[in-house]
Amino acid sequence: MIVRLFILLFFYSFSVNATEVHERILANGLKVLVKEQHRSPVVVTQIWYKVGSSYEPSGMTGISHMLEHMMFKGTDKHPAGEFSKIIAENGGRENAFTGRDYTAYFQTLEKSRLAISFELEADRMQHLHLLADELKKEAQVVMEERRMRTEDQPRAKLQEYLLAMAYTNSPYKNPVIGWPSDIENYQVEDLQQWYQAWYAPNNATLVVAGDVQAEEVFKLAEQYFSAIPAQVIKPLKPQKEMPQVGVRRMVVQLPSEVPYVLMAYKVPSLKVAEQDWEAYALDVLAGVLDGGDSARLATRLQRGQKIASSVGAGYDLGARLEELFLFEATPVKGKSLLDMEIALKTEIRALQRGLIDDKELARVKAQVLAHSVYEQDSLFYQAMKLGMYETVGLGWQASEAYRQKINQVTAMQVRAVAEKYLVESQLSIAYLEPQSMTMENKMGVNHAH
Repeated sequence: MIVRLFILLFFYSFSVNATEVHERILANGLKVLVKEQHRSPVVVTQIWYKVGSSYEPSGMTGISHMLEHMMFKGTDKHPAGEFSKIIAENGGRENAFTGRDYTAYFQTLEKSRLAISFELEADRMQHLHLLADELKKEAQVVMEERRMRTEDQPRAKLQEYLLAMAYTNSPYKNPVIGWPSDIENYQVEDLQQWYQAWYAPNNATLVVAGDVQAEEVFKLAEQYFSAIPAQVIKPLKPQKEMPQVGVRRMVVQLPSEVPYVLMAYKVPSLKVAEQDWEAYALDVLAGVLDGGDSARLATRLQRGQKIASSVGAGYDLGARLEELFLFEATPVKGKSLLDMEIALKTEIRALQRGLIDDKELARVKAQVLAHSVYEQDSLFYQAMKLGMYETVGLGWQASEAYRQKINQVTAMQVRAVAEKYLVESQLSIAYLEPQSMTMENKMGVNHAH
């Protein structure tokens, strides 16, 4: 099964028993969530800030991601590099990630070391050092990251072009890492303003999962974070996407070994859906199409018609704004991108005209159950589900309801969302036509190294 596009990480949900999650809100607004899991003497801590690339104004794209990098560059108390060194010396692992709707920092440690994580995170929540020399160096690191992940990856590049075309005014049109010209022109003052605007206890959620006692975690959180003052967080302006009124197409010519097609339909996320069942039905629809070897796309287009060498579909219901339902495919040699597009649309029409059978529906629901059981083995994913749902504005409790909601989806509802949303007027489609390296050189295209 192809990796689903644009799904940052692991957005299949697990079931959370409400009695297992403990919540406390400190006086300064910091929300603390604790999930006790006593299988091994390990603890995962994650701190989630409600800010990501969808918060960024024009000319400042990628600044949330850049600030994530700069958060490791030292404070008054701990100079650059010491944060990671302290975690490593205590046998732990740490990192961070930025998405469209959040920035998160995490550590995995032996349970007795929890206070170390809290002390370090509380320190950099309020005392970050932002230095021009460090920013200049880190901008080069980010540009190299962008080159490796996007510029030199034809499929990733096509995805970036598609997003920029599919959305008219939604901030989801911009890449999380930012556009090159913006990355090259950040000033320390820009980072300082961004840090002061969003990095505050009342704009954060602290999630702890592992071999801990909730009351002890709350006491520690109070000890390390309660003195940090709350700040005024300006509410975001509404960012509702303009209605799309017709198909959008593009052809991109890049050095690539094989052709590739991306199709994207505008759909609601759970956060913005008029009726929440639509988001769950779209998730089931994605599973029907691309949920393992027995799913429709692999069965029919790869093994059946043998028209696709790879094919997939994906949808992320856990976004803050309007989403895309995506199809991706590479045709076999001898078949064109148009052949591939027609084949995918034929599968869509089949879903719009007929009901999926009980066996297909049962398969998808069984997969959701299997994912939820599997993810219970990972403290990191358990904590991540809570943090992600809370930070995008759904509330952590929505993760508890996921499996039940999926089990309530009917075949009629799956057909209804296919009919309503997988329509030409909501489609954006991009073709990747392979270009030889020699042709690229003749055209004068350069990649900075």
